[in-house]
Amino acid sequence: MSEALLLQSVARGDQRAFEELYRRYYRRLVRFLAKRIPPSHSADEIINDTLFVVWKRASQFRNSSQVSTWIFGIACRVALKSLRKHKLWLKAATADDPTNPLVDPRRTDEEHQWLTAGLCRLPDKQRLSLVLTYHFGHSVEQAALMADCPVGTMKARMFHARGQLRLHLDALG
Repeated sequence: MSEALLLQSVARGDQRAFEELYRRYYRRLVRFLAKRIPPSHSADEIINDTLFVVWKRASQFRNSSQVSTWIFGIACRVALKSLRKHKLWLKAATADDPTNPLVDPRRTDEEHQWLTAGLCRLPDKQRLSLVLTYHFGHSVEQAALMADCPVGTMKARMFHARGQLRLHLDALG
């Protein structure tokens, strides 16, 4: 059964379809979150919260993207909310961890530290817009879907984030 049909069944309250969706996404979400949360944070809790949102909001899926993009977007938002709640966001965003999404191994240590310091000064939503598009290579449309906001809002966040980042980098440089 395709993921879209599976999600439609979940929207109708089909528990077996939800169990199948859970089985299909559990390992993928573990790998996705392993690169985005500190090891001390519980991926299982975030996955359960993510799939609970999927269960409750399956009927709101608009078929404007792939089911996986929608689910990973939810996981990203749930993880950010959880990290903020536990006050780990700043630590996760600045840690020298090779799995940290803000780390680009092609950059020198000095450039990395400079860019990371600038990014950490941005508001969370602006930082997320830049990381999703420039670092992970998502389109603006995909990033907007992951951040659960209109494309225009994502473009505005990126515009303001680039402007703020320039100011911060100038001040840090």
